[in-house]
Amino acid sequence: MMRDIVRIDSDRCTGCGACAEACEEGAIQMIGGKAVLVREDYCDGLGACLPSCPAGAISIEKRDVPAFSATSETSAITSAIPIQPSQCSGSTAKKIIRQEGPFIAERVPSRLSQWPVQLRLAPLKAQYFDGCDLLVAADCSAFAYGCFHEDFIRGKIVLIGCPKLDPQDSWRKLSEIIASNDIQSVTAVRMEVPCCGPLSEAAKAAAEARGIPFSSVAIGIDGTLKG
Repeated sequence: MMRDIVRIDSDRCTGCGACAEACEEGAIQMIGGKAVLVREDYCDGLGACLPSCPAGAISIEKRDVPAFSATSETSAITSAIPIQPSQCSGSTAKKIIRQEGPFIAERVPSRLSQWPVQLRLAPLKAQYFDGCDLLVAADCSAFAYGCFHEDFIRGKIVLIGCPKLDPQDSWRKLSEIIASNDIQSVTAVRMEVPCCGPLSEAAKAAAEARGIPFSSVAIGIDGTLKG
């Protein structure tokens, strides 16, 4: 299938190994002192490894490759390359233990002021974008953080998405939305998991291209703010 995937320029690669460490799926391994994309089906094409490369040896290209299917249960490729497949830490199952507080009957009103909120469904231009403060949020974040409406959505226009599951076109669309409307500021709210990093990176790049203020907040899977 045609999709985005990492390309590594071996001539420019210095063999530092930073990209292999940044790749949560285990698609990149160090072979003979060079970074090698050893599993095309393990590469999600989101480019979380790009910022880690000091030599600029990594890029994203679209080509005919197997569908993304990284999983800890997938067997290694039948070659001489030793691979230890890894699962994205963002999808590792965890049970969160909480102490239940007192029940409060009062209902908190929604602070959502526009529709749709899904980035893939949002229009490129809309009246509600003009003069707004834009919130770009990982779709898991509102479930993890209990006061999401009051602390983040209130007074903002919100777009949600998942850098792990949404196609690359969604994040190009975000840049177009920010470039096409009179947006005053951009705030990114991501989860602390590594695969969520491209969300804040895409929002930051789009905001900086327009010269508008940008801020970012990470939320832990236990619902705590990470700054």
